[in-house]
Amino acid sequence: MSYSLMNKDEVVGKVLGLFLSKKGYSARVPKQRIKVDENGILGDKFYAKEPNRSLLVTSFSSYQMAMNKGIMVGYGKLGENIIIDYNPYHLPVGTEIKIGDTILQITQLCTICKSLTKIDSQLPKLLKRDRGVFVKVVKSGAITIDDKVSINYINLH
Repeated sequence: MSYSLMNKDEVVGKVLGLFLSKKGYSARVPKQRIKVDENGILGDKFYAKEPNRSLLVTSFSSYQMAMNKGIMVGYGKLGENIIIDYNPYHLPVGTEIKIGDTILQITQLCTICKSLTKIDSQLPKLLKRDRGVFVKVVKSGAITIDDKVSINYINLH
């Protein structure tokens, strides 16, 4: 596996919101800070269920796309755990994203979720390739709102 090293200190964005899923709640619960390890978000109902899809990172650009079509969607409604002001959808699988003191690795693009039709029937098709990226935790730690986001490596295989 070969990697192209990017400037590790190059900040590309910041964390705008953090959310977790709690048993008994249908909506994501907003948080100021979350702790993550190789099994996902501590305290999340999906913790240790699918480590390669342990977190969903969404870009603010997804919300902008919806707003541009007149669809008003509140943060967390797209099912994300982390919303950032950088669009990671063009990054290849294997790319590592550093947020706070954690390192997350992109494992796949988020698939279409039919539950988005509850918000608006156009939303699944509109966000087909722009809803988010699933990541696994490579380095455990804490993530806080306003933490800086940087790209560590891009997998070139």
